[in-house]
Amino acid sequence: MSGVRHPQPDGAPEKASTRPPRPGLVPATRTALAGLPVDVAPRLLGGVLEVTTAGSTVAVRLTEVEAYHGAGTGERPDPGSHARMGRTARNATMWGEPGHLYVYLSHGIHSCVNVVCGPEGTAGGVLLRAGEVTTGVDAAFARRPAAQASGSARDLARGPGRLGDAVGLRHPVHDGIDAVTGVERAGAVARLWLPASVRDDVASGPRVGVAGVAGTDAFPWRFWIAGDTTVSAFRWGRGAGPAG
Repeated sequence: MSGVRHPQPDGAPEKASTRPPRPGLVPATRTALAGLPVDVAPRLLGGVLEVTTAGSTVAVRLTEVEAYHGAGTGERPDPGSHARMGRTARNATMWGEPGHLYVYLSHGIHSCVNVVCGPEGTAGGVLLRAGEVTTGVDAAFARRPAAQASGSARDLARGPGRLGDAVGLRHPVHDGIDAVTGVERAGAVARLWLPASVRDDVASGPRVGVAGVAGTDAFPWRFWIAGDTTVSAFRWGRGAGPAG
């Protein structure tokens, strides 16, 4: 792969847009997201992703994430990554600037959201696995009829497909949206905030439902806020399991 980052089609500047303050949080920057995904991922916990689309704003406090590296990213290959074999049309956003959102389709139904991060010239992302809807609960319920039936706000963004549905980001039209500058894409505006300080209640372990060695204790690249009820349920992937 080339050692140069490829800018996203919108050509947005790197300077973050002016945003109303959020106590204890700071706007995400390219620099803050430029480390290896496995190092950046824990820093997202307690942060907030806010998306405005179709006239509604939904904000999610992030409680669970997973790191994924691309080909040549870090010291060891990540066999669970979409970018493990290099750049493709599907994973092109993962090779772009930190702070854009890689939105992909899972099982042909769910749009899952990742924060692109990693050193320049490499691919990487952090999957947003779960969170707590703190703004726009009614809009999130309207987008998730199954959650309406249960009436449980806890489950609105408990799982990556649910989180994508709740905030209203859809593949392919929102793939590549910039959560640093807040530039509109396909009628949506996304903004990401990070905690002002590192949390001391972060737990880690294998990634959820990832097949083979990539889903084992060899890759403890899932991070979550210990004891938070919105964290998704864990399950082993095909061919994965505990060590020993």
